[in-house]
Amino acid sequence: MNRKAQAIVLFLVGGAVLRAGSTDLYLRYVKAGLRPLLLAASVVLMVAAVATVWYERRPRAAGEDAGEGEAGQAHREPRVSWLLVLPLFALILVAPPALGSYTAMHTGTALQRPWGFPALPAGNPLPLNVADYAGRAVYDHGRSLEHRRVKITGFVALDGHGAPYLVRMVLNCCAADAQPVKIGLTGRIPPVLEPDTWLQVIGTYTRKRTTDPVGGGAIPYLEVSRSRPVPAPRDPYDESWNG
Repeated sequence: MNRKAQAIVLFLVGGAVLRAGSTDLYLRYVKAGLRPLLLAASVVLMVAAVATVWYERRPRAAGEDAGEGEAGQAHREPRVSWLLVLPLFALILVAPPALGSYTAMHTGTALQRPWGFPALPAGNPLPLNVADYAGRAVYDHGRSLEHRRVKITGFVALDGHGAPYLVRMVLNCCAADAQPVKIGLTGRIPPVLEPDTWLQVIGTYTRKRTTDPVGGGAIPYLEVSRSRPVPAPRDPYDESWNG
């Protein structure tokens, strides 16, 4: 592609990044804290594209124009190269779904030992995220969860035998490194559960646990007393474990 065409593609890339960064769409790709960097990068790309077009359209010396004309005749760009623009329009027009149950059940649990177990606040039920409950259930052996009702939200994933899990994808930087943390569900589980449905469950700690068939990590269980479907959250990924 010639420089003007390259500038157009560069401008479209910047526009796509700007659109994602100015809406919640960017949360499908990177953690929330990277939004300022995305917006700054989009501005740099668009300014670079405009500067390239200006440079190409400025008045040229006769010898310079002749030299570039000969180069252009010797190296004609194939029109098929414009197909590179199609993924950009897809990025601009189509919002990709967040990673869900398929990825979760084909990836081992990413549960890690927390640095510590701060005292839990008052609350009945107590709101907890999936990673916090799973970490306390496995590595603190549920000591801080005894006699507490907890409320947890995640999406549903089913294993090959139809057993339900409550999952949240956690990430360090972006969706490319997202990994699941899983909680097995037991007790009063709805008779019909659809994968990728977001569910809010209320229940209590149970000593029951299983081993993740992918990777061999520990998966704790929650004794469910009540549950209800909820809309998908604004940010589908959990960033709590890395600040």
